[in-house]
Amino acid sequence: MADVESLRNHFLIAMPSMADPNFSRTVTYLCEHNEEGAMGLVINRPMELTLLDIAQGMGLDADPELTARVPVYQGGPVQVERGFVLHQPLGDWEATLVVSDEIGVTMSRDIIEAIVAGNRPERFLVALGYAGWGAGQLEHEMAANAWLNGPADPAIIFDAPVEQRWTLAAARLGVDLSLLSSDVGHA
Repeated sequence: MADVESLRNHFLIAMPSMADPNFSRTVTYLCEHNEEGAMGLVINRPMELTLLDIAQGMGLDADPELTARVPVYQGGPVQVERGFVLHQPLGDWEATLVVSDEIGVTMSRDIIEAIVAGNRPERFLVALGYAGWGAGQLEHEMAANAWLNGPADPAIIFDAPVEQRWTLAAARLGVDLSLLSSDVGHA
C-alpha cells in the first residue's frame, strides 16, 4: 500500500460525532504515519498528574517549583504506562522519533532527567500512552468522516490554552466545530 499519503506532522481533529470516549473532542498530533499504520499523541487531555509526580515515580530529585505546574497529558489509550515527550527543538536525546525539522517525540529517560534538572527543550509536552492505528485503520476512519485533518501548528500544541486546542485546530482549517452537527448522516 505505497499510495498512503503520510499525515505525519498533522493534526487529527475528532469530529463532534466521535463516539469513542478515548477520542471525543480531541486533537491528536500524528508523529508517524505510513503503510504500516499511524501513531500520535493526544495534546488536549491533561491528567491529574504533573511532571513532579512522574519525576518522583522515576526516583528523580525534582524541584517542585519547576515541575509541579507542568501537566502530564493522556496521550492515548495504548501503553498508558509509557512516557513520551513531544518537544521543540529536536535536541540530542537517546530515543527520539524525528517528526519534522523542528519537532520530535522522545521516549527515553534522559529527556525527563534534563527537564527536571532545568535543561529543558524550549517547548515540550509530556504524555503517558499514545494513540495507534494498524495498517489502513486510520484511512478507514477518515473515509467514515470521523476526523478532520490538516498540518499541525506548534503554537496550538505548545502555547494554546488546553481547553481551546480542539476548536483552534479546526479553526486553522477554516472549520467552526460548533456549526457541525453531532448527528451522522448523508444528504
